[in-house]
Amino acid sequence: MSVLEIKDLSVSVETDAGDTEILNGLNLTMRKGETHAIMGPNGSGKSTLAYTIAGHPKYKVTGGTITLDGVDVLEMTVDERARAGLFLAMQYPVEIPGISVTNFLRTAKTAVDGEAPPIRTWIKDVKGAMSNLRMDPKFGERGVNEGFSGGEKKRHEILQLELLRPQFAVLDETDSGLDVDALKVVSEGVNRAKENTGLGLLLITHYTRILRYIKPDFVHVMVAGRLVESGGAELADRLEEEGYDRFLEDGKSESANESNATADAAV
Repeated sequence: MSVLEIKDLSVSVETDAGDTEILNGLNLTMRKGETHAIMGPNGSGKSTLAYTIAGHPKYKVTGGTITLDGVDVLEMTVDERARAGLFLAMQYPVEIPGISVTNFLRTAKTAVDGEAPPIRTWIKDVKGAMSNLRMDPKFGERGVNEGFSGGEKKRHEILQLELLRPQFAVLDETDSGLDVDALKVVSEGVNRAKENTGLGLLLITHYTRILRYIKPDFVHVMVAGRLVESGGAELADRLEEEGYDRFLEDGKSESANESNATADAAV
């Protein structure tokens, strides 16, 4: 069984004030077939984790490791990570004018698999996946995400997920901007992809509503770049009722204790 393992991961981002640490010694182990949800307040580092796994050059790993079946992911280029079976559904999918969705999908499939898919079966697969996601077939001839609504962009992300068949997928706030109907369609696509391939899922979200459709095996709370609590689906319900105040207060207490310890040491 494939395993994606993150150990003591620290990541910084360059800002006007210099390098700012976002992730601070984060640990997470995911096995293929598992669904993990990460929840937390704004600015806690959730999207930073997603883009670091994918290999975005903006994020500088300052410590720790990410391995896939024991192989160092951090030594891989972005395309090598995709071929190894890692997938990111972006919070804000980009537009690529001049490249049709159909050509984009086939090029991506060829790059990931190392060979072009047979035309006849590929067309059937694309049409079937688009139909399941209630996407107009005409979208196939449009530029990638060009003029798409927020919901259409998210459906296109899940279309890629279904066709590329990764081992592990990170969904970065896929539920943001979706109405109730679109959320259900997108969630059904994610569940269908998991059922067909047994992939591992990492859902990053602020809200529990997507977790009503995609049932998590594990829920983690991220605060200040660390996972501060983990549990089952019931933890998400507690967060819905209680919010993150108690975790933020614990974090302030920890910071105060650290400051006091530093002052004592200086004396």
